[in-house]
Amino acid sequence: MSRSIKKVAVLGSGVMGSRIACHFANIGVEVLLMDIVPRDLADDNKSNPAARNKIVNDALTFALKSKPSPVYDKSVAKLIQTGNFEDDMPKISGVDWIIEVVVERLDIKKIIFDQVEKFRKPGTLITSNTSGIPMNLMSEGRSEDFQKHFCGTHFFNPPRYLRLLEIIPGPKTDPEIIDYLMHYGDLYLGKETVLCKDTPAFIANRIGIYAIMSAMHTIEEMGLTVGEVDRMTGPIIGRAKSATFRTMDVVGLDTTVNVANNLYAGLPNDESKEAFVLPKIVKEVHKRGWFGDKSGQGYFKKSKDANGKRVIQELDLQTFEYGDRTRAGFKALAAVKDEESLKARIKTLVNFDDKAGEFYRKTFYDTFKYVTYRIPEISDELFRIDQAVCAGFAWQMGPFDTWDLLGVRSVVEQMEKMDLKPAPWVHEMLDAGHESFYKIESGIKKYYDVPSKSYKTIPGTEDLVILENIRETNKVWGNPGASIFDIGDGVLCLEFHTKMNAIGQEVIEGIETAISMAEKDYKGLVIGNEGENFSAGANLAMLFMFAGDQEFDEVNLMVAQFQNTMKRAKFSSIPVVSAPAGLALGGGCELSLHCDAIQAHAETYIGLVEVGVGLIPGGGGTKELTMRVADSIEGGDPELNRLQEAFMNIATAKVATSAEEARAMHILRPQDGITLNRKRLLTDAKAKVLELHEAGYTQPVERKNIKVQGRTGLALFEAGINGMLLGNYISEHDAKIARKLGWIMCGGDLTFPQEVSEQYLLDLERQMFVELTAEPKTLERIHSILFKGKPLRN
Repeated sequence: MSRSIKKVAVLGSGVMGSRIACHFANIGVEVLLMDIVPRDLADDNKSNPAARNKIVNDALTFALKSKPSPVYDKSVAKLIQTGNFEDDMPKISGVDWIIEVVVERLDIKKIIFDQVEKFRKPGTLITSNTSGIPMNLMSEGRSEDFQKHFCGTHFFNPPRYLRLLEIIPGPKTDPEIIDYLMHYGDLYLGKETVLCKDTPAFIANRIGIYAIMSAMHTIEEMGLTVGEVDRMTGPIIGRAKSATFRTMDVVGLDTTVNVANNLYAGLPNDESKEAFVLPKIVKEVHKRGWFGDKSGQGYFKKSKDANGKRVIQELDLQTFEYGDRTRAGFKALAAVKDEESLKARIKTLVNFDDKAGEFYRKTFYDTFKYVTYRIPEISDELFRIDQAVCAGFAWQMGPFDTWDLLGVRSVVEQMEKMDLKPAPWVHEMLDAGHESFYKIESGIKKYYDVPSKSYKTIPGTEDLVILENIRETNKVWGNPGASIFDIGDGVLCLEFHTKMNAIGQEVIEGIETAISMAEKDYKGLVIGNEGENFSAGANLAMLFMFAGDQEFDEVNLMVAQFQNTMKRAKFSSIPVVSAPAGLALGGGCELSLHCDAIQAHAETYIGLVEVGVGLIPGGGGTKELTMRVADSIEGGDPELNRLQEAFMNIATAKVATSAEEARAMHILRPQDGITLNRKRLLTDAKAKVLELHEAGYTQPVERKNIKVQGRTGLALFEAGINGMLLGNYISEHDAKIARKLGWIMCGGDLTFPQEVSEQYLLDLERQMFVELTAEPKTLERIHSILFKGKPLRN
């Protein structure tokens, strides 16, 4: 379809509307954001544009100030123009897509659509962000062109961060429009676009709210506490950190209750509709108006003690009084405490013979049963249910995927003993000899298609690089901390799998081996993974051991080896592309800085954070940023503003909270790429490798012309450091770190600005790094990270 989206109109500037507008601005699309004119305007303000746009302007301002931020960078806000329905509706004639995001009332939506019909240009996309009003009711009575181009586009809040976009066709929607939106949402908005049927709550909320309400009945029945449940239903089983009760407090219990009540009323034929009846532990809290964060208390209550210290109490589900937080002391949880593999944890927990295991079996198996009966009601294909729940509720594994992991046949036997019999098609599948809902063939993941009783490829995945699908067949090398895969077309991929993907000796070996293999037999190398984080930094344990024993020669050798590996990535004879996502901190950032190109996921949190443990970037990170700043200065930088900015970014351990922000920090260069959809990241990185190869890749040579400022820069930094010290903003130790950092970035005590080599700066880095490891304060900071449960970051 020949269609492009250059400008969108978002009608409604509430929490969802303003943030949807921000996300379109994130990808460079112009946005017209509109809302109603305030009803109580004074006579002298009735023609004042600022007063008439107060609602929309206040909403946008609030959104832009909120945390986490809805924008990749504050600068994108300039793409958003505001207006109101009375004065500015004619402007929608110049947009390519109109998105309605007003209150969830059909009568109000119809009024808005009446206005849209007056000014909308034929052929313009028109969609609703409704979370449950049927498409046929909204499109009823509208023009033929309107109905042809109308459907539901249900974003999840917050739109920047939650990956799900449900696409719901109306009764007369042109199939080409649906195909276009499925493609656009995936490629440009970075969403898991899921095709839904026009059924109550669509897919994600139908299954997600059922799972929550079913769990609530089980929690009440088993007498579990808030603390026990949130420990059992969070990251330990691959769910969001907010788990169950904290999620309801954040979302608002009233919202959950409204959806549950609507589903109970709107699903007369649902075989499990009684699960949507509110149990006492929900009904009582809702009756008291304890909706969570929005009302000041919910299942948790925040207050301050006599000393002003923040205290969080939890609700006793028996007495409905607040008290001390409870902890889950179940043996099942202790058994998986040190298990890194999510799949291994789930298998152990669900099969464990204790109260926690019983809870998991009851809740998991009931959800398994429920989803089988939703086919074909809410979806003809089972994979769409997994996609929607995972993307909308931040589950790492969907119900059918989890069921496969536990063994479909054996779980069915257990379910039937618990009176949780699945839909007949599951037995038909097993009777036909099909033992799983998914299977992998030739590196392609396929799903069991219920209507045809055969396996089909998941649409849109055929050409994607998915390591999970080739883990058993395409691995060409590995050690306990890293693996190398052949991802086709002459490209290798290096994956880390240490804790938090920290870089230690095994990962260093992996980098060296991957580059050697690629130089010999391949076109290039991608360094990336499908995990939560690219790398949270270098492994500090070995450094702590050497520094604690005052074996500084060993520290020097260790840093030299790391630097040499970074140089290997930079000066190899094949293109090396880094594909960071999640955390890319310290050594993970330094590795990316040394690659020929970075293909970053939009939600990459990247930076040089070594100062946080009393060190400076010692693997070439300081050198790289010094060089990039010098290269970016055309016609000089008399006041050294850019150098100071780079210095402060390192000295304050600043982390870019998006790939766009990383570009402003010189971590990403203009030629580096950004991928919106996480599942496409490795595919895009591979394409970048091939692009560099086909352009006639030439092995880089070491730079010897990096402009440094010598004493001129040192004097500037010293003045700033002393000012911070005298103002008690930093400690003596912080000042010492800052001086050593400045020493490197200025090239040492040079009498005048001059050019130096990369190796010269690397040698300064290593010297300053080793000197700092001799500082007791540095060892104290490293110790606190290693032995107090904080993430390993350097």
